[in-house]
Amino acid sequence: MNYFSRRPRRNRQNEAIRSLVRETNVTTDDLILPLFLLEGTNKKTEVESMPGIFRLSTDLMLKEIEACMKLGIRAFDVFPVVEEKYKDKMATRSYDPKFFYLTALKQIKQEFPEALIITDVAMDPYSSDGHDGIVENGKILNDETLEVLARMTIAQAETGIDMVGPSDMMDGRVGFLRDQLDEAGFKETGIMSYTAKYASAFYGPFRDALDSAPKFGDKKTYQMDPANRREALIEAQLDIEEGADVLMVKPALAYLDIIADLKANFDLPVAAYNVSGEYAMIKAAAQKGWLDADRARDEVLTSIKRAGADMILTYFSKEFAESIHS
Repeated sequence: MNYFSRRPRRNRQNEAIRSLVRETNVTTDDLILPLFLLEGTNKKTEVESMPGIFRLSTDLMLKEIEACMKLGIRAFDVFPVVEEKYKDKMATRSYDPKFFYLTALKQIKQEFPEALIITDVAMDPYSSDGHDGIVENGKILNDETLEVLARMTIAQAETGIDMVGPSDMMDGRVGFLRDQLDEAGFKETGIMSYTAKYASAFYGPFRDALDSAPKFGDKKTYQMDPANRREALIEAQLDIEEGADVLMVKPALAYLDIIADLKANFDLPVAAYNVSGEYAMIKAAAQKGWLDADRARDEVLTSIKRAGADMILTYFSKEFAESIHS
């Protein structure tokens, strides 16, 4: 018997053949860049735990979006950095039309109508409790929170943004927000649901960036248990029935199986959030000289797309785009 009639190495001989047979290719069309918005003008502060990532005031964010658009990045998810003085138990600033986040969204969308602008819907950036829902006697109130989320969602839709991202993990919120958007005349505003958002250890740098860590306890009563896989299918089915347009898995790297499950079982596009801790790990290891940051970045993004993600939210978006244009 000839054991060498098939030699897979023939298709690995050089970059030309490797590129021809490559099964998964990441491009800028796959990427969404998360951005951190500051109040004020000409403000730029680096997130200490996320080297190369900055909080930006609106004027500088407009310049950053313009630079990214030239590199081929066309989708952006904007998160507000809210000072403590604006926070209260009911997150009232989240739907104040004069608040800097909402005025900035309107300005961004007016200046870049061709860009896809996604927003964050959750109470934690605006809440004095630091939780994603209303807190009463140490418990998160699910149904009462939906009313606040709806007001927040409508206020964001009124700025002209394209898609809201409910990240709160309250039960029933996708359907509630879809109904409220439709009734308010925003039938075209999409919903990217944080479908399977796990209670993960990989969110630390993000909470540093927004100063939005919970003031007590944790988020395990509403975010998913990292040990659960089948439960993600339940969440996805509910989100689809309630009117979601995109299903998201967060984080990405420790949950590639969940990304694959959603892709295999449902027809909606699947997004994956390559979160702050995943970014920080690579950057920290690279600073120590323990790995090649560029190769690790590209391998991570490829793994997420290979698992089934149609779109990837990642802090690597700009540097990845720069690498393929260099």
